[in-house]
Amino acid sequence: MVEKKEFGSKDVSRAAILIALSQNRQEEKKIQEDFFKIGIRCAAVDFGGEFITSVMKIVERAVVAAKREGVINEVHQEEGAVAGATREAISQIMQKAVGLNVGGKIGIARFEEHVAVAIFFGIGLLHLNEVAIGLGHRVI
Repeated sequence: MVEKKEFGSKDVSRAAILIALSQNRQEEKKIQEDFFKIGIRCAAVDFGGEFITSVMKIVERAVVAAKREGVINEVHQEEGAVAGATREAISQIMQKAVGLNVGGKIGIARFEEHVAVAIFFGIGLLHLNEVAIGLGHRVI
């Protein structure tokens, strides 16, 4: 039995970043299981498309993935926290991404009232990509 301890915003943010950086579904599931054992729930989902038209899709995908994986409940406040953290993460890379294509993975993590959303972006055209990570945190 793994001992449960208290985690804060830095720990939850780290979990969100790690799952957003996972390279495939197997690694993603392993990270998810490891964090679940210590009490941190995680979810991840891929995204891609033209940045401006993808913003709302990214927010929607984050909320749906968080609900699907049991990170949040279907409650207005929890959905709003994930949506707000996702928009914060997006705003951090907006200057680099406007007018370009983006693709990557959204990582969501939660421990008690702390929720973090990390978005790993590939930004650009073809193989000429810039990379960036946006991170948002909310308290439910």
